[in-house]
Amino acid sequence: MHLITLDTLYYLLGIIVAFVAIRVAVDKTHPTRVGSAIFWGIFAITFLFGKQVPPLYVGYLVLIMVIVASIGKVTKSKEEEPDPVEREGHAVRLKNKIFIPAILIPLLTIVGTLTLGKIKFGSVQLVNPENVTLIALGLATIIAFVAAQRITRAKAVVPINEGSRLLQAVGWAVILPQMLAALGGIFSKAGVGDVVSGIVGDLLPTNYAFVAVAAYCIGMLLFTMIMGNAFAAFAVITGGIGLPLIVQLHGGNPAIMAALGMFAGYCGTLMTPMAANFNIVPTMLLNLKDKNAVIKAQVPIAIPVFIINMLLMYFLVYHF
Repeated sequence: MHLITLDTLYYLLGIIVAFVAIRVAVDKTHPTRVGSAIFWGIFAITFLFGKQVPPLYVGYLVLIMVIVASIGKVTKSKEEEPDPVEREGHAVRLKNKIFIPAILIPLLTIVGTLTLGKIKFGSVQLVNPENVTLIALGLATIIAFVAAQRITRAKAVVPINEGSRLLQAVGWAVILPQMLAALGGIFSKAGVGDVVSGIVGDLLPTNYAFVAVAAYCIGMLLFTMIMGNAFAAFAVITGGIGLPLIVQLHGGNPAIMAALGMFAGYCGTLMTPMAANFNIVPTMLLNLKDKNAVIKAQVPIAIPVFIINMLLMYFLVYHF
């Protein structure tokens, strides 16, 4: 038995998203009130009742969300951002203290990952060791929120209103990471990795160790750019290229291959609009005119980092 589970965090997320749905539904000035309320309402249901609703029906609900978003019925409200002069005043008052909550999240996540799974009360564990990292991240976020409230001395309604505004600004892109990760699992189950392995084996001289590494890294890069998520690409490319060619054929170190392979995928994340939560959402939040401004700034860095990472993998994977 565990006192804190992932379900606890899912319920909390569901309550937050449900509030957004209610807030949209009662906002008569919202440009797409019905569609947006349906989108956020269904999203809240998946968190609150995901275990009770049969998976098939959850799939139908997700399809409704996709349809509503694809026809442009999920937009943000007409709420205005806080006055720039007011925000500048807060910035001058808080100075570097505003970064404390952001720093607390990774620090407390690491500490929680190392400690929470070992805490017991008799036969009852505080958290499930299998999910300790995610639970630690959730708890760290809650503590950081409390710290932010204490530091800013903001009214309780401020994080509620601002959280709703920011979620609406992100919009449909908020569900992309989950959907793309799930798509990677589906591709893996469907045997896409075997197809990729066959194509690479037919086209490239994979009997050379460097060619195998290059094929793996470039495959991670391109598949991540297509799917927008390195986790989705990892299941397919590692199963189709990494394991059979680098590990089994050439005897490479699987741990090093996996770590640097993910990093190759992350380089692809920097260069694709499909990674909307990284590259498109910031332009929405910052009100940038060029939707690809973030990508254009990242490409000159991503390419040399990718090349260095590929060469590093070739050196390390076969020598350690």
